[in-house]
Amino acid sequence: MIDSPVFTPVNIGPVTLRNRIIRSAAFENMAYGNSPSQDLYDYHVAVARGGVGMTTLAYASVNQSGLSFGGQLWMREEIVPGLKRITDEVHAAGAKCSIQLGHCGNMTHRSTCGCMPVGASGGFNIYSPTFCRALKISEIDQLVEDFGHAVDLAREAGFDCVEIHAGHGYLISQFLSPYTNHRHDEYGGSLDNRMRLMRRVIKRVLEAAGDDMGVVVKMNMHDGFRGGMQEGECLEVARELERLGVHALVLSAGFVSKAPMEVMRGAMPLKTFAHYMDTKKFWWLQAMLWLCGRLLIPTVPYKEAYFLEDAKKFRAAVSMPLIYVGGMVSLSKMEEVLNEGFCAMQMARALIRDTDFVNKLHSGELTKSPCGHSNYCIGRMYSLEMKCNKCIADLPDKLRREVDSAEKRWE
Repeated sequence: MIDSPVFTPVNIGPVTLRNRIIRSAAFENMAYGNSPSQDLYDYHVAVARGGVGMTTLAYASVNQSGLSFGGQLWMREEIVPGLKRITDEVHAAGAKCSIQLGHCGNMTHRSTCGCMPVGASGGFNIYSPTFCRALKISEIDQLVEDFGHAVDLAREAGFDCVEIHAGHGYLISQFLSPYTNHRHDEYGGSLDNRMRLMRRVIKRVLEAAGDDMGVVVKMNMHDGFRGGMQEGECLEVARELERLGVHALVLSAGFVSKAPMEVMRGAMPLKTFAHYMDTKKFWWLQAMLWLCGRLLIPTVPYKEAYFLEDAKKFRAAVSMPLIYVGGMVSLSKMEEVLNEGFCAMQMARALIRDTDFVNKLHSGELTKSPCGHSNYCIGRMYSLEMKCNKCIADLPDKLRREVDSAEKRWE
């Protein structure tokens, strides 16, 4: 076995992981009917058996209005047994299990969430397309309680940690960002006011988590475009989360509705994205992709550990544990991240390519993931279950050519 600090234990609050590698909360689209499925079970159990310290179930909504996909978890009592089945088997494999909790805000449609979409402010969401309205104060109060209840359900289901999604342009991020928050009450205007929802949610989550669950927050280091949150305000958000007492931060960037590839880097595979869409439901988006796809979803150059230089500024600004995410594919770069003062790292695409990747790193069979960074898995996951192109035997020729071209670009 390889002797490396990557394979040493680490604490996330009250939870001890066997090593420093965490499967990040990348959307699986495997919660068919908003409930855990056999596919979701099989994938996370395989990742746990594959050697990670902790695996994270992605993007679970705290209530119905926060759903943006039919294949997304919706936290409610009836799904607890299915979640418990997953956590029990993950634990049996020696790993810990986390669940990401959040709300999509205006990034949805009535047909999915059952109501007019809500956000920090009202307006029109061209990506759905639909009108959305601003949350009322009474609804904000209920939302805070929904986060607390979701943590209670996570404990009942056997999760060791919860990860609160406060980035990427979803609801908490919509309140934080001046791009989406145009409120004139105590939740809008100054950064202190824009942090109010986040502050209330985190206090309620920490109360529900008690002394035996880890609490991690995913946040932006910047939104990725002019008019959004910039680094200075995001540093203040990090300091506030440290003051509130969360156990660790996951440092990311980007805004799904404005700068999506800032999050994931590389190019969105537009042919793949359009190919798997429901033609009747999303004909308008398919037309937009063909006409001006690269303007809507511009390419952002990929490189290994692409967020590291930004993340180091946050490492210098706070003393709390920080978890690195973004382009983790080689053992040497993982060791560099730990040497820079990060307590652990998250990854997804390498574990979509091969669920046994961590075991292969530890044994010395591999030193780097064979993932080609074509982003096929990303283009597919908005319509179907998450998969690597290498697992698709009958991939259409036009998609295979797109994948091959992308892999040559970033190799």
